[in-house]
Amino acid sequence: MLEPFYQKLFPEAGCDEAGRGCLAGPVFAAAVVLPADFSNPILNDSKKLNEKQRYALREIIQEEALAWAVQTVNQVEIDSINILNASIKAMHLAIGELKLIPKFIVVDGNRFKPVENIPHKTIVKGDGKYASIAAASILAKTYRDDFMQLAHAEFPIYNWNKNKGYPTADHRKAIQAHGRCILHRNSFQFKPA
Repeated sequence: MLEPFYQKLFPEAGCDEAGRGCLAGPVFAAAVVLPADFSNPILNDSKKLNEKQRYALREIIQEEALAWAVQTVNQVEIDSINILNASIKAMHLAIGELKLIPKFIVVDGNRFKPVENIPHKTIVKGDGKYASIAAASILAKTYRDDFMQLAHAEFPIYNWNKNKGYPTADHRKAIQAHGRCILHRNSFQFKPA
């Protein structure tokens, strides 16, 4: 079971991103504030769940969370400000969309910039330790997967319905054969397949 909260100040928001290592598409970030008594036996880091579990949990999180938000920063801005800054910006945008202001923020990873005067803590592998970060990882991942599924319909040669924009061999081969499209991050280098 994941820890419900990192500290005692309530409400505490968990934050995570999805798509940081991709060659194409936006980076997505989510912020989630869970109720004090929230519990779910399968809630975990989105990477440790299958697709069916992630989408089932998304419905539960959206229904039961006190507040949640998902925001994006697109590939053009990623190329302009770099992926770390874009990830942090997307998290800030998600926090700013919450319908209640958190008193503390826990963030997956080891890099973050303060949001106004709200205290925060970065936690490496936090999505496997704290419920609100795990919930945020599920929202960010599923909304990004939805985006890449729609993008696949427009650019089927890249197999985004399967690789979701990550640098898999089939994605890299498609870039070599057809070049990049408008959704690719031009600042990202990759090894040929």
